[in-house]
Amino acid sequence: MESADLIYGSERALELASAHIEKKCDARIISDYKSLRTLTDNAVILSTGDPMLAGLGYLDGEIVSGISSYQYACAKLKIAMTKTTIVNAHAKDHDKAFDEICFDVSRGKIVFIIADPEFSTEKLAEKLEEESPDCKIAVCERLGYPDEIIQKGDVRNPPSPRSGLFVLFAGDF
Repeated sequence: MESADLIYGSERALELASAHIEKKCDARIISDYKSLRTLTDNAVILSTGDPMLAGLGYLDGEIVSGISSYQYACAKLKIAMTKTTIVNAHAKDHDKAFDEICFDVSRGKIVFIIADPEFSTEKLAEKLEEESPDCKIAVCERLGYPDEIIQKGDVRNPPSPRSGLFVLFAGDF
């Protein structure tokens, strides 16, 4: 980042990295994600989240990843990653994601769900209860931050996220 003339990122990403951004560098909030494919080689893109799960890993250039929320959440809940599958419901059709989650849970998988603020754990619980009445649900919020919250429940008493920055697990864990 020291040699970058131009840095793009979300407001949150730029804020998190602000102490490491040189004053002479032009730091901009991403307003058009499609334009990121045309940046020059001396540009840096800061991205939070999991670049190869639901992030900007599709872009050319070097990816320097931190610990993913997937790995972190599995460790916190002591869920073996080999027993999981991943469903990306972030900015996607939630009804289609619910069907995919229900299918994977019915196959005995523990599903890691990348969610967005509009994702309803209550609707997911209703769908899961029909086919998997003993299914557990965990909501993991603000992972790695001082105010991190991990709530556990089940389809009859699902946890509800308190912020828009969360992921979930559903299954037998």
